[in-house]
Amino acid sequence: MEVKTSLLDNMIGVGDMVLLEPLSEETFIGNLRKRFEHNEIYVSSILYFYSPSKFRSYLNFCTGLFALSFVFHSYALADEAYRSLRDQDKDQCILITGESGAGKTEASKLVMSYVAAVCGKGQEVNKVKEQLLQSNPVLEAFGNAKTVRNDNSSRFGKYMDIEFDFKGDPLGGVISNYLLEKSRVVKQPRGERNFHIFYQLLSGASEDTLKKLKLDRDFSKYNYLSLDSATVNGLDDAANFRTVRNAMQIVGFMEDELQSVMELVAAVLKLGNIEFKPESRVNGFDESRVKDKNDLKEMCELLGIEQSVLERAFSYRTVEAKMEKVSTTLNVAQAYYARDALAKNLYSRMFSWLVTRINESIKVCFSKVMGVLDIYGFEIFEDNSFEQFIINYCNEKLQQIFIELTLREEQEEYVREGIEWTNIEYFNNAIICDLIENNQNGILAMLDEECLRPGTVTDETFLDKLNTICAEHQHFESRLSKNSKFLTDHSLPHSCFRIQHYAGKVLYRVEGFVDKNNDLLYRDLSQAMYKANHSLMKLLFPEGNPAKVNLKRPPTAGFQFKASVGTLMKNLQTKNPNYIRCIKPNDKKASQVFTDSLVCHQVRYLGLMENVRVRRAGYAFRQAYEPCLERYKMLCKQTWPHWKGPAREGVEVLLKGLEVPEEEFAYGRSKIFIRNPRTLFFLEEKRRQCLEDLATLIQKIYRGWKCRTHFLLLKKSQVVVSAWYRRYAQKYKKIKSSSIVVQSFIRGWKVRMQKYFLGLKNTMPSMSPIDKTWPARPYLFLDGTHQELRRIFHLWRCKKYRSQFTEEKKAIYEEKLEASKIFKDKKALYPSSVGQPFKGDYLEINKNPKYQKLNSVMDEKVLLADVVNKINRANGKGAPRIFLLTKKKFVLADQKTGQVKASVPLPDLNSVSVSTQSDGFFGTPSAAKGDFLLSSDRLIEIITKLHRTGAASAERETIGVDISDEFLVQFKQDKVCVKFIQAGPKNGNSVACKRKNNRLLEVSVPSP
Repeated sequence: MEVKTSLLDNMIGVGDMVLLEPLSEETFIGNLRKRFEHNEIYVSSILYFYSPSKFRSYLNFCTGLFALSFVFHSYALADEAYRSLRDQDKDQCILITGESGAGKTEASKLVMSYVAAVCGKGQEVNKVKEQLLQSNPVLEAFGNAKTVRNDNSSRFGKYMDIEFDFKGDPLGGVISNYLLEKSRVVKQPRGERNFHIFYQLLSGASEDTLKKLKLDRDFSKYNYLSLDSATVNGLDDAANFRTVRNAMQIVGFMEDELQSVMELVAAVLKLGNIEFKPESRVNGFDESRVKDKNDLKEMCELLGIEQSVLERAFSYRTVEAKMEKVSTTLNVAQAYYARDALAKNLYSRMFSWLVTRINESIKVCFSKVMGVLDIYGFEIFEDNSFEQFIINYCNEKLQQIFIELTLREEQEEYVREGIEWTNIEYFNNAIICDLIENNQNGILAMLDEECLRPGTVTDETFLDKLNTICAEHQHFESRLSKNSKFLTDHSLPHSCFRIQHYAGKVLYRVEGFVDKNNDLLYRDLSQAMYKANHSLMKLLFPEGNPAKVNLKRPPTAGFQFKASVGTLMKNLQTKNPNYIRCIKPNDKKASQVFTDSLVCHQVRYLGLMENVRVRRAGYAFRQAYEPCLERYKMLCKQTWPHWKGPAREGVEVLLKGLEVPEEEFAYGRSKIFIRNPRTLFFLEEKRRQCLEDLATLIQKIYRGWKCRTHFLLLKKSQVVVSAWYRRYAQKYKKIKSSSIVVQSFIRGWKVRMQKYFLGLKNTMPSMSPIDKTWPARPYLFLDGTHQELRRIFHLWRCKKYRSQFTEEKKAIYEEKLEASKIFKDKKALYPSSVGQPFKGDYLEINKNPKYQKLNSVMDEKVLLADVVNKINRANGKGAPRIFLLTKKKFVLADQKTGQVKASVPLPDLNSVSVSTQSDGFFGTPSAAKGDFLLSSDRLIEIITKLHRTGAASAERETIGVDISDEFLVQFKQDKVCVKFIQAGPKNGNSVACKRKNNRLLEVSVPSP
């Protein structure tokens, strides 16, 4: 099966620098530029480009693939290291180097995220992975800062050992930090910031937290914070502060530990605001005093220190020698030095404690380890000092171990494959490492000697010693040395010395070497810090314990760093190395910009040319027999298309058939070794030509197959079409005659429908809703349509009729409709009332002066005013009464005097009783006043208005209307039955009411 992906497929430039031919600095830079312009930011197995706007993640795609099988190199290298660790029990280390802003931190994050993604799952495993990943934001906040080259520059070196169990799942880790740039705490170059945590705390902490820490959000109030770069585009300090707090909690920090750390950060800010003023003493010595004691007081409150103790430590220095103590005053310059030294030590020791605390949470002891080293690259600035000197010393040691481990790996592979090993010539930088670290006459040893010797010690005396001892060393240059060839070298100032490193010459300014190496903190300040009540002070300043006074000078910074580097080198030598060299394409933090001079500078000081020369010495390319045969088997007839023997024999037949000279390759036990890259490119060119020929052959066969298939398909389709045509041709005449019949029916139907609608238009009935006429149906099949059109027309006609009504007319018709619901087919009097409009106020009570008194009594609008007869129970005769109806009551008043005789609230009116005859009698039961038996010619209107108005007033659905020829009327204490009968012709046409006895009134109603 053909290998699907390979470094050589679709290669832009040369993917592996080991195969670059010819190898020179010019071709090296040109190959990098060509690949960079095509967004191929990864090159071979030792370096990659970092472009801030083009850093993309392909984690899901890369999982499980091996190095050099695809472009994204960081995941591939991490995958190879992880699988070697898991499957072969080989401890691994990944060394990431490069200058500031080249992407070292991002590369280390990618390595850790890849390992976290591919290892096992489970609650405990996920917790460990999360702790390992979340340690990064914590260390970045306290150890990273914005520089002119990088907005998130690591200002310390970090080495992390990730520990795994036998299944390959992470169990924990150990972090080591190297050389925190603590001078940044007190002073930052122009255009740079202090460490991120200061700005994050002031921007992201709550008002309550800042109040407890005695801080203000204004950056300008703190001397240790530079203001020209306080805010950085793309950095959200407030959000990052919340991220850091969350990460610290995930790693395992307790809430009180978080508070303690923030108190120390606040104390450093307060410490920078302490200023001093000179004060002369009687004895002539100058001493210093604190100007404004407010910041000193707040700092002491944060750390739990007595203010007087710390104030004295800033003004006096105690020197102990054997049994003697000498106390001297500090002038203003010395006080500022002591303040800055305390700030630097407080912050750097807090950072070391953070690393130790993280290790306590994630550290375990297990055999399988993968180390990730993210450390400073080689530094060559315009002004190089002590920091650059020890950083470059570290890089010299890393270059030395790279050469040693690479050669050892090459030699082991040659022995494993049975290939004869030949010595490789290369530049061994051990002589430069010896110049720096030799215990007798190395530069670090002489610097320590100068720092420890009595007498006047300055940077100039240190340089004089170097000029004396190192003058003859071939990699040391100084204007004042005994070597006369540098006396006239004006590029070499008098106060400087130059070392020829493996990456090039670096000029170091000797100023500050002695002070920075001493890194001296006065014992008075250490003891003052130890007395603090703060929970971390005794851990950070153990030398301040009065019970354990050590008169020895503490180890110098150079000595400590040399010991740390030695431990690191021993650790790396026990592991299988993997390398990532980061190159920054430009200084503008921009994409698609390639600066040749900057890249060339980095290629030199990273020693990449030297690394490639070592890698390609001997045999430049090697590959297992199986993939080699799969890739090139089409170049030989004997191996194409399938080789049925062992893969090695197939490769031998292949190379013999291609007539490759025998000195150009060698056969190992499992791999084929190719000496010269030209041989590999020869094979690739032959393969490309062969693939083109194969592609042409495949195209030819495919086109022939496609044409034949198309022809056969057309032939088959023609047969099918013919058969169907003959089948349907026989039925064509029948179909045609049927269609003619259908067409005739359709045309007839259209004519009849047109005639029907035109006839209907001309014979439409009137617009009166009571007009029942409708034209006759002309055709039987239109019966349903005809009836539906009649219904629709009637509805439309009614709607048009209703639209002509006014609001008053609508109200009258609503009352008429209500009367119809109550009396239709129930009361004989109803039909005669249909044609009579309901007027309501028949007496015109508002206009008639006769009823002015009665009108003044009514406090509501009168809905109905009419004269009714009140029936007397004694004789059945009627007395005229004025009947008034309002919304809340009805009133009976005397017709002559207008005096109110009775007023009945409508809620008290339960029901109204009437007969089925054509009389005008009605009874009104009332619980309060007794019942009334009344008579009126406008009975239908009165009952209807009572029914509508009473229902609204009583807030109930309706007032009952009892229609019966017999009903009871309550007259005071007696109940009387009112009975309606039809009178004979001799009684005339009038209604008569007679009393039959005490319990019966009989009403005679004439026949209709």
